[in-house]
Amino acid sequence: MDPVTLTPPSPASTCVPDLAHVAVTHCRLCGAALSTSVANLGLSPLANSYIKPELENAMEAFYPLHAFICDDCHLVQLAEFESPQAIFGDYLYFSSYSESWLRHAQAYIRKQISRFGLGRQSLVVEIASNDGYLLQYASQAGIPALGVEPAANVAEVAISKGIPTDIAFFGQQTALRLKEAGYTANLMVANNVVAHVPDLHDFLEGFRILLADDGVVTFEFPHLLQLISQYQFDTIYHEHFSYFSLLVMRRALAMHDLRVFDVEELPTHGGSLRVYATPSANALLPTLPSVEEMMGRERAGGLEDIQTYRDFSKKIVTIKCDVLDFVIKAHREGATVAAYGAPAKGNTLLNYCGIGPELIPFTVDASPYKQNLLLPGTRIPILHPDALRKARPDYVLILPWNLKDEIMTSMADIREWGGRFVVPIPTLEIL
Repeated sequence: MDPVTLTPPSPASTCVPDLAHVAVTHCRLCGAALSTSVANLGLSPLANSYIKPELENAMEAFYPLHAFICDDCHLVQLAEFESPQAIFGDYLYFSSYSESWLRHAQAYIRKQISRFGLGRQSLVVEIASNDGYLLQYASQAGIPALGVEPAANVAEVAISKGIPTDIAFFGQQTALRLKEAGYTANLMVANNVVAHVPDLHDFLEGFRILLADDGVVTFEFPHLLQLISQYQFDTIYHEHFSYFSLLVMRRALAMHDLRVFDVEELPTHGGSLRVYATPSANALLPTLPSVEEMMGRERAGGLEDIQTYRDFSKKIVTIKCDVLDFVIKAHREGATVAAYGAPAKGNTLLNYCGIGPELIPFTVDASPYKQNLLLPGTRIPILHPDALRKARPDYVLILPWNLKDEIMTSMADIREWGGRFVVPIPTLEIL
């Protein structure tokens, strides 16, 4: 297609209403009242709102972090949340700092090019395209690409790489604007973004608008079945408004005339799904047996049984006690514990457990955008990974436990002084 020059609207018009704090009492998918608790993690700050050292003693906002399940449609969701502007206006998560995630993105592009015959006349659009980590591989293959990213600081990195990026929140308004500008997507990509959306219907309608009649959209998201069965409560944080099963995602997409035709399991983020959907009228892509098979597994795993969620709520208290027992025992015995990583999930864990620098004096992270800042809530300093080699701690608590193999390989020299790795989820392990 011919190139089109975009003129993004002003930041104010690309955002949803600027609410400082919104309480949700009804399901954002079906509208039913919420009453069944899944995980009450107390008060917690925004998990990605890192603190500048000069603001160490400044006040910080804490909000209830309480997940509920809708008794009617079974969408797991937060009852209270902060506005997307406050969360994503200036974001410190850059996808390109994970080598395993880059490999994942490159393999994805190669697979979809082959499967759907994408070429120079196609258009790949990624929603929440971050720093261009995925679309760079489409561009390298000669396929036109467009990113849509609300965080201006992150989008600018993608633009500097030559990835056209529209700085906006995605929904009906943005989709219509892009459609009017001449864009129609053959492949749309939504990796780990649907959970971040407070208005699901506005978001999903945008895909119906922008997708070609025979186009494909893929959604990747942490699988609720894994969250529940592996007790991954630390993946619950204010930035994640919803937590999905295939059963629920299929229902949500059908409300916007999109049909799920395939699903794949992925190892990312502790266990994810990649859901393939297409306009309902597209007969060229029949629904594959994988869809019914996965929904059957979810039913067998109790995802439509409210008691499953009540049992989960009790188990996470045991995990909290185990983590506290470990760090307190290490402290009493004179052993030192440092952490690796500054992910959102780690901030949920540390704030829920009430662990601060008195027990874990520092953590390290490979991203220079996080180094020399403080973790929200706990005020634990974030340092360069070399700080571990200098301090030589007895234990290293891996906060992004989903990347434990990558981290243990890159930091293997910790074992030279007898250091050991610790992972907290699904049960605390010393490795």
